[in-house]
Amino acid sequence: MALSTSVHDLRTLIRSYHPLIIIETVEEDRVLALLQSVVAQERMPLFEWSVTRGLTRSDDTPTLSKITASPLAVLQHLQGLTVEAVFWLKDLAPHLQDPAVARQLREVATVHGHSRATCVLTGHPIALPLDIEQMAVRFDLRLPDRDELQSMLQNVLQSLAPRTSPRRPRSTTVVQSLLSSINESKAADPYPSANERDAILRALQGMTLHQGRQVITQCLVEDGTLSADDVQKILTRKVQAIKDGGLLEYYPLEDNRFELGGFVNLKSWLARAKVGFTAEAKALNLTPPRGIMLVGVPGCGKSLAAKAIAREWQVPLLKLDAGRLFDKYVGETEKNFRKAIETAESLSPIVLWIDEIEKAMAAGGGNGEADAGLSRRLFGAFLTWLQEKKQEVFVVATANNLSLLPPELLRKGRFDEIFFVDLPDDRERESIWTIHLSLRKQDVKQFDLLKIVSASDGFSGSEIEQAVVAGLYRALHQKTPLTTDLLIEELTNTVPLSVTRSEDIDQLRETAQGRFVNVR
Repeated sequence: MALSTSVHDLRTLIRSYHPLIIIETVEEDRVLALLQSVVAQERMPLFEWSVTRGLTRSDDTPTLSKITASPLAVLQHLQGLTVEAVFWLKDLAPHLQDPAVARQLREVATVHGHSRATCVLTGHPIALPLDIEQMAVRFDLRLPDRDELQSMLQNVLQSLAPRTSPRRPRSTTVVQSLLSSINESKAADPYPSANERDAILRALQGMTLHQGRQVITQCLVEDGTLSADDVQKILTRKVQAIKDGGLLEYYPLEDNRFELGGFVNLKSWLARAKVGFTAEAKALNLTPPRGIMLVGVPGCGKSLAAKAIAREWQVPLLKLDAGRLFDKYVGETEKNFRKAIETAESLSPIVLWIDEIEKAMAAGGGNGEADAGLSRRLFGAFLTWLQEKKQEVFVVATANNLSLLPPELLRKGRFDEIFFVDLPDDRERESIWTIHLSLRKQDVKQFDLLKIVSASDGFSGSEIEQAVVAGLYRALHQKTPLTTDLLIEELTNTVPLSVTRSEDIDQLRETAQGRFVNVR
């Protein structure tokens, strides 16, 4: 469980005399619960400080201590104490721009470095002066697991049940049935509350407790009920929350309607690999598939394949743009990577799509030296995680430029398989034309597919899609139906990538020959 693991890890840091611990979060309720569990097991007092209330003992009645309200005053006070305690300093980081405050914190850390006395700094974001950063250790407060989310759900239902029950008698029954399913999951219940509960908890995964509490409360307040009908509201909130983080994009399974034409070998491999997630495979001590890499010509379906894999396996999709990981501030890139991985693991089972993975190397000049080895450290962390991960996170990495990827990433065994995606052949182009014409409500039988397929030789899947879109725009403008001739005219007006970058594509094919599996 996430909370018990966090308690154990934090106790280890305190018992090993770490005087300065940084927890970057806005969830102060979770921090309080964590610290209370730690000090109870360590038999230490807990003190809290904020600039508005000063320093107070956590288990006392809240009071106002003006004497220790200022950052400098509280740190001077801490330096004179001999008690072994945990001192929770809220939002202290911005005040460290004051040289006197920064210096005083260093002196406190030096004194506390010989005992279990520990200062815990919280806030978000937390940017520390370099000298203090070297004295501190950062502690990751992981996203809540299913047990924590279930406990939160139960607490919200209990707190809101009295408010919702008088207004809507039916809501009382639903709320009580949900509570019953949480407390007595094995008991018989005439309502489908167990299924509702599972769907709701699954939708909440990947959100903070604060975000989850807000959306659950909103659902209950809106109509007095909490049911499977609210799952979409929760998913919408989760999609936005993940997107606001700036690193990831979340595609719920319900929104995944992508179709993939061709790719016969890939589809066959996926059908075989799917059994690796079954109970029978676990019984044989088989580890689930780690992931695949798709390399090849841009616009030929690598991104679409990632979406189609998630749909085929009936799991959500999480997209990570490798280029977004890099940050100009020291330590932020590694933190971004850890955050992305933590989010993916909290959402498992899931497909993690790492788009244009070579960008992570390009950001460092292509060899990891121009950025002081940052990109190579990042890849090292990624490879370690890929080999050791326990959660069911299936990685689909896509790449266009092999020259920017380190050889060790392409070594056999890193990924379960590496597939090469070339320009579509005749059969695949026919399938692609059929998909895009049907998607836009066109009767495929009204077109000469053989003629269109022949005219689109050398075109990528995205170029074919664009030809359909452009042809429809022209047909709408001319107030005529879309025809075979209009589509061929659009193809004639387009110079495909196979012409503009023919040398690059030839080089890519030569590199892939005999090394990677063709998706066909």
